[in-house]
Amino acid sequence: MKKLIALLLAVVMVFALAACGGSKANDKITINIGHSDTTQNLIHISLEHFAAAVKERTNGKVEVVIHAAEELGSNKEMIEMVKMGNLDAMMLPSGQQADFCPKFKALSLPFLFSDYDHVYKVLDGELGQELLEGLEENNLIQLAYWENGLRQFTNNKRPIEKPEDLQGLKFRTPEDQLTMAIFSAYGASAAPFAFSELYLALQQGTFDGQENPVSNIYANNFQDVQKYLTMVNYQYQPKDMIFSLKVWNSYPEDVQKVLLECAKEFGAEHRQAIRDNEATYLAELEAAGMQVGYPDVQPFIDKAQSVYQDFYAQYDWAEDLVARINALK
Repeated sequence: MKKLIALLLAVVMVFALAACGGSKANDKITINIGHSDTTQNLIHISLEHFAAAVKERTNGKVEVVIHAAEELGSNKEMIEMVKMGNLDAMMLPSGQQADFCPKFKALSLPFLFSDYDHVYKVLDGELGQELLEGLEENNLIQLAYWENGLRQFTNNKRPIEKPEDLQGLKFRTPEDQLTMAIFSAYGASAAPFAFSELYLALQQGTFDGQENPVSNIYANNFQDVQKYLTMVNYQYQPKDMIFSLKVWNSYPEDVQKVLLECAKEFGAEHRQAIRDNEATYLAELEAAGMQVGYPDVQPFIDKAQSVYQDFYAQYDWAEDLVARINALK
């Protein structure tokens, strides 16, 4: 019954968004943007700053309405709405973005990035634009790279000190084939699941563990339902501001200019907030009873090399792209 009610509400919202998305009645524009994180998450806070700045810099002409915590549907459902122009924009996770940009898949490779500085050298340069090839053909446009962060493991069974400790554990992951392949290489099982329902699933033991950046672990109170946090920086994924190209093209140039400027400005703010708050969040997670471990990552790197070989076998451009990314370290 709850699923039926949610479906009916989603249908109503689609029609409502179709009516107001990108409208300019009385010289006003309402922009609806969805995301999957809680209102306590740093991405939501920076989106609020983005919305306030857009309103101020357009003298009240543009209002950005933020829909958090999968209020409009899952990430997969929201991006389909954006493609159709029924939702103006969303913060799109890397796994779903790779469905439209083949080269984007490479970002999910294990231990591809040495640190955040390496990430930004790649994403903010020519390579970052090359990775976006395919968006326009799907009626999508990216305004800016935002953050999701370097990702870690949590679980409720045991400390993870070596890859073998992951064997037999069941993890929730995003809908991303490479992420699931990484866990398979470690002998764990992995399955995608709605992020908004993950806390309850962990509490009920549906999954032994999950993987996310520290900021997401903290914002979702996973310390209440997960005992062990393993800091390995095993993967990096961004979460990007994506607009419907059809809706974007309906905006006046002055509005596009403000939106683009603010997307980049507050995307940079979000990046910095992720880095600035990590130590504080870790301390609070430990204070709440979470056991935080820092194992030697080299065995994890070695064990995941099969993921690279399988990836290279699938795409003729893959090995060259990875080499170019590594050259920027």
